[in-house]
Amino acid sequence: MRAPGESRRLADMNANRNEIDHVALCDGNTIPQLGLGTYKMDDVQARSAVRYALEVGYRHIDTASLYGNERGVGCGLDDAISDGIVTREDVFVTTKVWNDAQTAEATRKSVRDSLDRMALDYADLVLVHWPVAGQGTFAECFDTLLELKQEGLIRSVGVANFYPEVLDQLSEVPVVNQIELHPQFPQNEQVADDRHRGIVTQAWSPIGRATYLDNSPIADIAAEVGKTPAQVAIRWHLQRGIVAIPKSANRERIRENFEVTDFELTDAHMATIASMARADGRMSADPREFGNE
Repeated sequence: MRAPGESRRLADMNANRNEIDHVALCDGNTIPQLGLGTYKMDDVQARSAVRYALEVGYRHIDTASLYGNERGVGCGLDDAISDGIVTREDVFVTTKVWNDAQTAEATRKSVRDSLDRMALDYADLVLVHWPVAGQGTFAECFDTLLELKQEGLIRSVGVANFYPEVLDQLSEVPVVNQIELHPQFPQNEQVADDRHRGIVTQAWSPIGRATYLDNSPIADIAAEVGKTPAQVAIRWHLQRGIVAIPKSANRERIRENFEVTDFELTDAHMATIASMARADGRMSADPREFGNE
């Protein structure tokens, strides 16, 4: 393990070389435009990935109660704080309330349990994970999160996988809508709807299944600009004003995914990537159906 001073110097060096923009949220807070996703990591993987990502320069970590790795995320953050890489205030931490905890009492318990597992006094952002409209409790969950914000346990309140009909039913505008979004599934209509409402769109699975990037127009652009296809895909999100949270437990890929600020895509590049959109591009569940079966 590096000495604390060495770790701090490495973090500062990377932060200076790779400045990640912050995006303004409608509640007055800001969110780093690039973060580390932790889906499908166990506690051990999450601890290592989070600690390393913070050393590289990431300042945004995304987890969820469903992922079963909040303890590892918290340990990774604590390791980085103990090593002098970051302070708690430097890092934007997101978690989510799962579908079986959307009543007021269950939401309160879910958030408190998440904070206990991460050993945190507050979360920077908590999301209603899916609307599950047929269940009829997503608005109650959202309102409870707003109460917890007033109580100081949450800094910002958002949603994930929401669409216009359910956004219309919320008591106020969420700061973020985290949705499946990648070059084959650009979600142009939902992005436009979010923007109209003042919601920041955040992309989960921002690269999609990376294998489709090979032998694609993105691979050609990557060769032209001297970057990897994944880096080009992430850069495409940033230039669209989207917050991206690529996930990886692999150190090389964690670093690679962060090194996306030293080049720009041209209008022609952006148009070429836009042409990759497919009607059947969705890779996960349709939020209008998920949980309602």
